[in-house]
Amino acid sequence: MNAAMACNRYWRLDAHPVGQDFAAALSLQTETPAPLADGEVRIAVDYLSMDAGTRMWMTGRTDGYQPPLALGSRMVGLVLGRVCESRAPGFAVGDLVRGFGQWAELAVVVPALAGLERIEGPLADPRDPFGVAGLNAWTAHIGVCDVAGLCAGQWLAVSAAAGATGVMACQIGRNLGAHVVGIAGGPDKCRYLTEVVGIDLALDYRAQDVSAALARIEGGVHAYFDNVGGALLDAVLPNMAHYGRVAVCGMVAGYDGAPLPGPSRFDQVLMRRLRIEGFFIPDVLASGGVFPAVLRDWAREGRLSMPFDQSEGIENVLVAYARMMGGANIGKTIVKVSR
Repeated sequence: MNAAMACNRYWRLDAHPVGQDFAAALSLQTETPAPLADGEVRIAVDYLSMDAGTRMWMTGRTDGYQPPLALGSRMVGLVLGRVCESRAPGFAVGDLVRGFGQWAELAVVVPALAGLERIEGPLADPRDPFGVAGLNAWTAHIGVCDVAGLCAGQWLAVSAAAGATGVMACQIGRNLGAHVVGIAGGPDKCRYLTEVVGIDLALDYRAQDVSAALARIEGGVHAYFDNVGGALLDAVLPNMAHYGRVAVCGMVAGYDGAPLPGPSRFDQVLMRRLRIEGFFIPDVLASGGVFPAVLRDWAREGRLSMPFDQSEGIENVLVAYARMMGGANIGKTIVKVSR
């Protein structure tokens, strides 16, 4: 290990956060990295991905799609960087990789457990593996195309539409020839969705009656890409078309601990003969799924893009995370770790 790697800073989960007070629950630690064990890879992290789903890992919930992190452990998230040391077959020093590692300057992973994959270049933007060639884009494609089965001419509604996955879902729906309504918080996000992304309608849930606005869509919403749950799901269900599909990607309204109550308009599932399905990108990764070629084609044609909300330095991780959880971002929230 060279001198530049003689020190590593990482974020440790010390307590379960209360609300959005992440600074009271996580602390920045410094260590001398330990030698690698057989089968491990050390990654010099270039970028960290800030993702809402990791909020649930910080709680004590044991009924989520991912076991909670033990207090005193390193915070986990998606990392993008270069292999700087390897004791695992198939990964060599210098490889550009992406996978689930730690919020750290140097992340240590077991490739099979981390979903670690080599990224083949060239890249138009070094951040693309967290953008148009990333898991958010892939997740959006699965939800819109495979789960919701969206067709041209239909109406697609997307919640958290200006977030990393939502903005991909909006563009995918638009590219498929559907009518797209994005639900987001604040006029700036709504303007971005209509003026830059080019969707048909943007609703500000903070200032508008979402249910009343959706009720004006003749025939109802055929597909709903849900990132939020809670009150927004209740607003959408009575405005779905008969035989509509709801693709449940996230439940950010309930990631801070207690499970959400069931939708108060659950009766609409029967009345409108709806299909509701949750999906999870690690299931696709585990089954050997392949990144959809059409997403790369659209990106190359300029029909798919990811805006980045970027912070600088490992010390500013919690600032970036709070921006993302508070909805201050448009697109993908990341932290550039490498200097």
